[in-house]
Amino acid sequence: MSQTHNTTVENSELAVAKRGLGKVIHIDWKRIFFILLGIGLFALIYWCPPWPDAIDPMGEHFVLSQQAKGALAVFGLAAVWWVFEVVPIGITSIAIGTLQALFLIRKPSVAFKDFMDPSVLFIFGSIVIGMVFTKTGLTKRLAYKMLSIVGEKTSMIYLGCFVMTAALTHVMAHTAVAATMFPLLMAIHALYSEDEGPTRFGKGLFIGMAYVAGAGSIITLLGAARGAVALGFYKDIMDVDISFFQLTMYMFPIGWLMVFLLWAFFMVFCKPEKVRIEGLKDRAKRMYKELGAWSRNEIATVVIVLATILIIALKNFIPALSGFDKTGIMLCSTIAFFVFNILNLEDLEEIPWNIILLFAGAMSIGFCLWETGAAKWLAVNWLQLFKDSPGIIFILGMAFFVMIMTNFIMNVAAIAISLPVALVIAPYLGVTGEVILFSSLVTAGMPFLLLVGAAPNAIAYNSKQFSTGEFVMYGIPASILLMLVTWLAITVIWPLMGMTTQIPVS
Repeated sequence: MSQTHNTTVENSELAVAKRGLGKVIHIDWKRIFFILLGIGLFALIYWCPPWPDAIDPMGEHFVLSQQAKGALAVFGLAAVWWVFEVVPIGITSIAIGTLQALFLIRKPSVAFKDFMDPSVLFIFGSIVIGMVFTKTGLTKRLAYKMLSIVGEKTSMIYLGCFVMTAALTHVMAHTAVAATMFPLLMAIHALYSEDEGPTRFGKGLFIGMAYVAGAGSIITLLGAARGAVALGFYKDIMDVDISFFQLTMYMFPIGWLMVFLLWAFFMVFCKPEKVRIEGLKDRAKRMYKELGAWSRNEIATVVIVLATILIIALKNFIPALSGFDKTGIMLCSTIAFFVFNILNLEDLEEIPWNIILLFAGAMSIGFCLWETGAAKWLAVNWLQLFKDSPGIIFILGMAFFVMIMTNFIMNVAAIAISLPVALVIAPYLGVTGEVILFSSLVTAGMPFLLLVGAAPNAIAYNSKQFSTGEFVMYGIPASILLMLVTWLAITVIWPLMGMTTQIPVS
């Protein structure tokens, strides 16, 4: 009996050991494949023989140096690892800086300094604003008030969220808008589904917010830095000054057309599981009343945030304020939240550093491609393909290049590397510089493919409603839609508004 019992125990222990061993030796072959694919792509590009020079229309040669080839190699590895998420996206960003340092692509002091670029700190400050809205309860106030207005139909909730997002980008940076909207959307999704897991409604809500933030940000110079920089760059090249209001006039119909088309897009591709949320309107009204009177922290937060937005906006109009850096102003709000005890140390530790690191790495690879000349080499080779094409094909080719590149590097850089080449080729094809500039600004504002393309994309990812691969899959048809709208703007909308797209034949 004792021997039988011992045998049974031994068999049980052996079974447990086997199960444990099974867990230990489980191998994720898909993950290993994409890890090795990224490394293999890096090795193939870095150690392959030299590639031919790129030659611009003026006959200038652009050599792809070993450092530039190294930048493209890092770019290839990062793209694979980011898309297939083989490691946390922030760790891929660290690999970007590490590879630059180890392979002498750029000096370590330069490669890693980009991780604290002012743009990264601006994103940090924007995310802190979103956290404050959540902690103080302002998010719930906004969410309940909006839901009591738009009602119970999920299609109208989509539309209400998208319109609010786009409208806010007219007066504040789209990064700050996304950070502000994020907790509001989290509150709305919590009312839609008690399960924290992903839903079709959640995917459409958060990815749609990111896309619409980009669409709205092209309309004024306040939505993103790219507009002001591109207009200044254009003036230096063409000696033509385009005003704030001229930009808004041409961009307004395109931006809002994209907002409503994206609403229709997500009603098709992310059709909510529920047509309506029964009783939501009454529940939202009741929950808003239960919040009671505004607290001291809520009032202080609103004052700090509005003051921050106002000062950043007035920088563009009041010369006395033009010297203030927008990142410095944004970080003043972060400091104020801690000074007035609205946030504390525990809140600082809740910052989504994975998202911050994602953009730090994006800045580093963007500057790497720019400074080594790899991006210029790509731009010249791409645009040379269209030098003998019809004007409309050339314009769309330029816009397409900017759209793709802005998913990987800073949108300002994507324009800066391609605009000079395009403006040289354009007159030979009878195309005006103005249409080249505006079409590029349209696509530069809407990187729908990768999280690193824009801060709102990464902020939306923090909802855990979608994977990086899903973002790419939704981004492909959305990018096709964007190119169709750009074509419509070039051929119909802008000419009707008085924009000259073709150089008159003398």
